[in-house]
Amino acid sequence: MDFTNLPKVELHLHLDCSLSYKVVKHLRPETTLEEYRESFIAPAKCSDLADFITRAIKGIELMQTPDELRLVTLDLFEQLKADHVIYAEIRFAPLQHLEKGLKPEEVVQIVNEAVSEGIQQTGIQAGVILCTLRHYSEAQSMATVQLVKQFSGTNIVGFDIAADEAGFPIDNHKAAFTFASTHGIKCTAHAGEAKGAESVWETLTHFHPLRIGHGVRAAEDPALLAYLNKRRIHLEVCPTSNVQTNVFGSITDHTVDRIYQSGVSMSINTDARTISNVTLAHEYQLLERVFGWGTGHFLHCNQEAIEHSFTTDEIKARLQEKLEAGYATAHL
Repeated sequence: MDFTNLPKVELHLHLDCSLSYKVVKHLRPETTLEEYRESFIAPAKCSDLADFITRAIKGIELMQTPDELRLVTLDLFEQLKADHVIYAEIRFAPLQHLEKGLKPEEVVQIVNEAVSEGIQQTGIQAGVILCTLRHYSEAQSMATVQLVKQFSGTNIVGFDIAADEAGFPIDNHKAAFTFASTHGIKCTAHAGEAKGAESVWETLTHFHPLRIGHGVRAAEDPALLAYLNKRRIHLEVCPTSNVQTNVFGSITDHTVDRIYQSGVSMSINTDARTISNVTLAHEYQLLERVFGWGTGHFLHCNQEAIEHSFTTDEIKARLQEKLEAGYATAHL
């Protein structure tokens, strides 16, 4: 089944992991397609999450000036339009883009303005989530969450913690998430990817996020699934990425269907469109082939994504109408 023309919602999407060859070639004309594939796209199986993340380095190097940040952001909107995404939450760590003299608030302002431009050009609604990283200091985490507060009322809609959860504890980030809670900042947090269900419990206990990025290893603990279900904590599931990072040996081992059947709120996402070399249409086809999912599964996951998105109630209502109309008229 071809899912390309179905309207889609994406909540877990890393800006610096989603540079097309077109934008890379524009920013660095000497880059060959072979070099792009080698440096920007990960193999089908990495040794672990840390290995997978190394593929983001080249993208970050090309996102250090106002023009680069703007073009990479608009390039992603082009990709989203081709994939018939109607709403996306795009995340990135602003402190990774200071190598050529930009200040953190300038980085956020540039991306914020580029997102407004992308929305106007494509009609795709979008928000931006600012990420701290596991290896950051307490000061760096605080600086990042304070940027979310500073840009309140713009396209900046939330706060996240990303990077290698297995390699770094949560201690440096408790203060930032407390700040977020105090100031009404909506949060998601990567967990249950490089570590097991205990990582999700720890994250829920200390960070109190509304959503969990990945969270797929929650299926290892029935009590955790019950807790997520009861509290309506949403999981941002990224199937291909989880196989690449060696969370699962193959897609047939993935817990996505078990999580769906448990009733836990979840959505399907690409995570890193370039590193994983996927679209949402590709992910839908994969789940159809391996787990027998149909349009009912994807409609439900997209409805859940809208409900748990960090946008306004007015935009949510418009997205629900657009989603339902698209599924009612789609020729599959």
